Amino acid sequence: MHRTELVSALVYHPRSNGANGRVGAYSVATSTDGVTFAAPVATGTWRDDDTVKTATFTRAASARFVRLTATGEAGGRGPWSSAGEIRLSGPSSPAVHGSWGRITGFPLVPVATAALPGDKLLAWSAYAVDRFGGSNGYTQTAILDLKTGKVTQRRIDNTGHDMFCPGIAMLADGRVLVTGGSNAEKASIYDPATDAWSATTSMNIARGYQAMTLLSTGEAFVLGGSWSGSTGTDKAGEVWSPDTRTWRTLPGVPAAPALTADPAGPYRADNHMWLHATSGGKVLQLGPSKQMNWISTSGQGGITPAGTRADSQDAMTGNAVAYDIGKLLTLGGSPAYQDSPATRRAYTVGISGNQVQAARTGDMEHARAFSNSVVLPDGKVAVFGGQAYPVPFSDATSVLTPELWDPATGTFTPLATMAVPRNYHSVANLLPDGRIFSGGGGLCGDCATNHADGAIFTPPYLLNADGTPKPRPAITAGVPPRAAPGASLTVSTQGPVASFVLMRAAAATHSTDNDQRRVPVVSTAAGGGTYHVSVPADTGVVLPGTYMLFALDAQGVPSIGQFVTIS
Repeated sequence: MHRTELVSALVYHPRSNGANGRVGAYSVATSTDGVTFAAPVATGTWRDDDTVKTATFTRAASARFVRLTATGEAGGRGPWSSAGEIRLSGPSSPAVHGSWGRITGFPLVPVATAALPGDKLLAWSAYAVDRFGGSNGYTQTAILDLKTGKVTQRRIDNTGHDMFCPGIAMLADGRVLVTGGSNAEKASIYDPATDAWSATTSMNIARGYQAMTLLSTGEAFVLGGSWSGSTGTDKAGEVWSPDTRTWRTLPGVPAAPALTADPAGPYRADNHMWLHATSGGKVLQLGPSKQMNWISTSGQGGITPAGTRADSQDAMTGNAVAYDIGKLLTLGGSPAYQDSPATRRAYTVGISGNQVQAARTGDMEHARAFSNSVVLPDGKVAVFGGQAYPVPFSDATSVLTPELWDPATGTFTPLATMAVPRNYHSVANLLPDGRIFSGGGGLCGDCATNHADGAIFTPPYLLNADGTPKPRPAITAGVPPRAAPGASLTVSTQGPVASFVLMRAAAATHSTDNDQRRVPVVSTAAGGGTYHVSVPADTGVVLPGTYMLFALDAQGVPSIGQFVTIS
């Protein structure tokens, strides 16, 4: 490279005019003088296809020379190797671009995930670990222990529920409600306190690919989902009560006003809606249809127009993230679920009472469909993966460079390159230590795009320019297991902090995470490293459920989050 640089990944483009010479097994090593090379910083095997490959290093290396060694040809056609192009990527500063940890293998493709107390991540696929189909009455699940890195697998039979392509809502008491999917009428609940699954009352309307959110009332709302269940019927809204464990229909909330103009009709047009719960049991449906709608869930329910999302078109396969109180960011998507170009556009949506205002913010560098977005404790939003042209079960046109949106500037900054494409059936979740899990993709049987793995991304706010961890504030006491809306917490910290924020524990599937919510909270210093932290009283602001309380220093560096259930 003619000078010493910090390098974190090598990108390999196979030849485009034939299969011969595609590199299969490989290793990558670095050197400062071109003579002495250190132990490999990356090893592995690339698939025998013509897609772009990435080798992400186990550690960022300060090097002048980088050597790619082909130790075997893909397909066993050797002995020869070729390359259409080789590129190096490496942020000049991890403090600007962040860094990736090692790839962690999973016993299944994590198509759906939920962050849990106790440093656990729940994941599941379908009746099989690598494929879906039918209504088999059981689901393959796994739990990642974030402290040890150990992943354990279990098949869930007792609920009679194949939970592939479901709706998900994090309940007020910290449990996880999963509805529909392959067994389209079923509903199941996971309790992290007992590590047990149980069945609850089935829905009135069978659904798959539906949208869900918890309401300010503590009930759970579901809408859409024509991917499975009966065809030709409107998948109107219904609400689950935690008190009666039953569903009540909302005939006043049909799905039709929220449909996109997908050429496949309701089968695709009512999938994965973006829902944001507000006060009084109301919900703003802000996408993926360009038409936004207010939804009332009291009585028979009702749905009324809330305007269009500025000049946005329908954006199926995009997503929305609540990055502040009454403020959301929508990212990417495409006019149809598949086989239509994705967009680079992003929009902000502001809520003030019953008024909704949408505006275009800065564009992403890359067009993305099937990407995942995560809001960070400092209010920035990271977006991972996706395709420029959405095709399920394909890694073509993959975007391997994540981006970070800053609400202060409305602009996106590139982040450290990903090692594995994350497209259809991928997920991303904020973790209690302020890092992000990104994983999954595929679930297509004997195909080349099954990604039964994940990696943890360390955002820039945790790193110095040389890649070492920044000093972090710490919460030492004062966070109870449970607190009521409107409560005042007396929180002790190690050293001074500038602010506190509540981050809702969230669940993701199919690029959609309606549970995400960042709630900045008012705090006052009480002396001696003690702060009075005020929990908002409005359950439309702080939805009931489990949150992570973060303290941030003056530079925006977060503490490790402390779990508290607001209910």
